Amino acid sequence: MSPARLRISCLLLVTLATLIHLMGGSVAWQAAGIVVLLLYLMTLKGQLTRMAKGLLCAAGVLTLFALWRSPTPGQLLFEASGRFAFFATFIVALSMLRLPAYRSRLVRHCGQSMLLQPPSRRYPILSLGSALFGIILNIGVLNLFAAMIEKSNTLSAAQGRAWVREARQRRMMLALLRGFSLAPLISPMGIGVAVVLSSLPQVTWPQLAPYILGAAALIFMAGWAVDYFTGPHPPANKTYVTPSLRPLAQFSVLLIGIVALVFSIAWLLELRLPIAALLGAPTGALLWLAWQRRRLGFGGLPAAITAVHRQLPWLLSPSANEIVVLGAAGYLGHVCVGLVDTQQLAPLLAVLDPLGTLNAVLAMLMVVGLAQIGVNPIVTVTLLVGLLPTLGIDGLTPELIGASLMVGWALALMSSPMTASMLILSRFTGVPATRIGYRWNGRFLVAAIPLLALWFGWSPF
Repeated sequence: MSPARLRISCLLLVTLATLIHLMGGSVAWQAAGIVVLLLYLMTLKGQLTRMAKGLLCAAGVLTLFALWRSPTPGQLLFEASGRFAFFATFIVALSMLRLPAYRSRLVRHCGQSMLLQPPSRRYPILSLGSALFGIILNIGVLNLFAAMIEKSNTLSAAQGRAWVREARQRRMMLALLRGFSLAPLISPMGIGVAVVLSSLPQVTWPQLAPYILGAAALIFMAGWAVDYFTGPHPPANKTYVTPSLRPLAQFSVLLIGIVALVFSIAWLLELRLPIAALLGAPTGALLWLAWQRRRLGFGGLPAAITAVHRQLPWLLSPSANEIVVLGAAGYLGHVCVGLVDTQQLAPLLAVLDPLGTLNAVLAMLMVVGLAQIGVNPIVTVTLLVGLLPTLGIDGLTPELIGASLMVGWALALMSSPMTASMLILSRFTGVPATRIGYRWNGRFLVAAIPLLALWFGWSPF
């Protein structure tokens, strides 16, 4: 067996064991998943980025500290390892949707249709479209659409005007970045929802939805307004024929179907939404693949299963760093919360309690601020979402905490030059990530952050 196939086999066993545990509550299956997860991590030698290695080292150091300081280290570390396995399973489940998407004519037609819209409509359509595609493709939408933008934004398309070409590049890349960053907010099966709901079992997605969807609308409108007022607005080409948005409408229907499938599974099996997503995403991916291969007989299902088996190493191998970063962050957050003695936080509570709901704004800004110095938002959100509810601050409800942290995560993706999303855009454009985050996006952040602070500080919900 090749090393790649061995890694994928371990990862699938982790996924299977974790799903059985989540469905049936068997601790034995959870233990089996954790053991195989350790084997999987051992196979990743030489495959990880500096950030992933750093988080694993931090997890190792904190494990030793927990063995020394925790009164029940075995239980704490077992539960934390289970969270690592859960997030690994979540990444695998959502990654399955990328397989039919990358081979879909509909996806390519959608991308071309969005990019060829006139300047007055390009920002809202590209921003909304990248948010929708981000739900399925995750960070892959940046690679896909950024490549399409660079290919279509030629000097001849700008009628020989270099300044128009540069302006189009800036405006389209920012629309892409902001739209992608909204995906964790608007998607009920996104990683942000999984982190928050798995840490706050008393909160449901319908309770989060008013906060996060309202914040997403504010971010979208602020981005659109800044794009319009900062321009420029070159004269329109009157002979240009605007392409139809029908492919985008068809994709929206497909996406609604997948989300409806996840909610149906949650309702029928009485599961929490993140667990239902672990079942719904692969099922939706398989049905989508079968539809693409329906002419091959038996509804395309045998061909779809064969395609999944053949493409799994190609599909999941690039996810190793994503799995380690998210899983290790969940592990670190759970262990940190377990080691914190809330009684020792009484002086901090005396300062924070009078602020009430404004603590949600502070939490949002903390996620954004720490991201600027290289602290991954996943780590900050996982830690704060476990810690803040234990303080019992008046007015600071669990759903408000979760929503503010998710919005901080989205803003961090739009601003920090050290996030993967910013580094990808920098690679395609040749523009330094600091310039994209602070110069290109600076006016948007100045407009959006006060609006969001008002939204959470004086929320109507």
